[in-house]
Amino acid sequence: MPGDVLAAVWPLSAYEVEALQLSLKVSIVAVICSLPAGVFFGWLLARRQFPGKTLLDGLIHLPLVLPPVVIGYLLLLLMGRRGLVGQWLDEQLGISFSFNWQGAALAAAVVSFPLLVRAIRQAIEAVDQKLELAARTLGASPLKVFGTITLPLILPGILTGAVLAFARSLGEFGATITFVSNIPGETRTLPLAMFSFIETPGAETQAARLCVIAVILALMSLMASEVLSHRARKRLL
Repeated sequence: MPGDVLAAVWPLSAYEVEALQLSLKVSIVAVICSLPAGVFFGWLLARRQFPGKTLLDGLIHLPLVLPPVVIGYLLLLLMGRRGLVGQWLDEQLGISFSFNWQGAALAAAVVSFPLLVRAIRQAIEAVDQKLELAARTLGASPLKVFGTITLPLILPGILTGAVLAFARSLGEFGATITFVSNIPGETRTLPLAMFSFIETPGAETQAARLCVIAVILALMSLMASEVLSHRARKRLL
């Protein structure tokens, strides 16, 4: 049975390898670029009380409940070449997210952002605030307290959130195809390539190979997230 699975997956065609490499690049860039904002909003929601906090929390987690097509359409209206922000970026800075892999990374980052923030927020809430308060009473600035006390303690939580966001980015489909279309070599990630094979008569084998790869990558990401989460809990006990 394992041999049959491997035979179905390997070898991959150049087209399939291209889609896999693009998926990995898009997911890695999405996580790296959203990580600073994820840490900031995770800390803000965990440590501060302010008017509109519930609304902000809802907006951050909105991509979890919205249909991905809606997210893609909103990105098109906001960040497209004729969008509210996208037009200014294109005309003033020469930056465009339309129909390129950077747009795919943006869509993946938006969809996976709630998972990143949620994991970081939970890690920060688990940190004993007495440790931070003790450092403050010794004269440490808030930034130094965060860098020397909070950040090392929440690092496993950050890694857990990053892995979950990476896994979600790998599986992103609806927002990507709505925002940046399905362009071979540019925006056709693993899920979009699978979709193209499913629509192509006689390409069931290729679709099955990509399906197996997607399942393996997802399982590896979830297992890594569970290991990191377990280590984080042990560290805080």
